[in-house]
Amino acid sequence: MRKFVVTIDGKNYEVGVEEIGSDQTVVNTVAAPAAAPAQAAPQAASAPVSGEKVLSPFPGLIKKFLVNEGDTVKKDQPILVLEAMKMDNDITAPCAGKISFKTAVGNNVETNTLLAVIG
Repeated sequence: MRKFVVTIDGKNYEVGVEEIGSDQTVVNTVAAPAAAPAQAAPQAASAPVSGEKVLSPFPGLIKKFLVNEGDTVKKDQPILVLEAMKMDNDITAPCAGKISFKTAVGNNVETNTLLAVIG
């Protein structure tokens, strides 16, 4: 039996795979999460976020920022371009305040990914 550690949604699971025949495989999974690897880096999302969050409305690619880090933005001002399905979409500020980006140009993001905080 070969054992593997599989990470799903940030939780590690130990999986055992046993070869029975030339074309059959049985997979046994352990329901409890396995111990996290010692070299795992701490996640930045654990720090509390103060201010108005700007979340991705859909999956896409961060194409460019339209304002600089630390700039003061106005409500409904375009702050970044999110490309989805070959279309550029302006993401706007939900409120006025100082902007702090939580992603980088070139990142692929999923729906509800934290893009910026305005406070």
